[in-house]
Amino acid sequence: MRFGRYFEEFEVGAVYKHWPGKTVTEYDDHLFCLLTMNHHPLHLDAHYAGETTDFGKNVVVGNYIYSLLLGMSVPDVSGKAIANLEVESLRHVKPTFHGDTIYGETEVLDKTPSKSKDDRGVVYVETRGYKQDGEIVCVFRRKVMVPKASYGEARGGEQPGRPVPHE
Repeated sequence: MRFGRYFEEFEVGAVYKHWPGKTVTEYDDHLFCLLTMNHHPLHLDAHYAGETTDFGKNVVVGNYIYSLLLGMSVPDVSGKAIANLEVESLRHVKPTFHGDTIYGETEVLDKTPSKSKDDRGVVYVETRGYKQDGEIVCVFRRKVMVPKASYGEARGGEQPGRPVPHE
């Protein structure tokens, strides 16, 4: 089973469709809000959201959707990453509601070998998240430093650090 990619495996223009999707529950949204101390009533107070907003119901906090998509992309994009260098842009395009299912995909926009170390490079990607009906809800671009295969081989191969079982 693949977990991330080496620099040589990324191709500009490739699109990785992350699987599976995730249905967002009220519990997910409320727990994320409480963990991150985002107590805005749009996310936590159904009466407030229903009576005073254009949405008429709670909206899932956007940073949960971003975090969910980032996590979905790890097996395809950053599972072997040396570092996440930057998030260049983040757009919350449409709202997400409890019960929506989020799917994601990432497109490779560019890749650049490192100028200072020959065992790695930087991959520039755009991740798009969309709901069960295909409507885009979140888009972000980031740069990830990923190793070349030589880096991985020098550190234990496909599963570095995995112990050998013994009795």
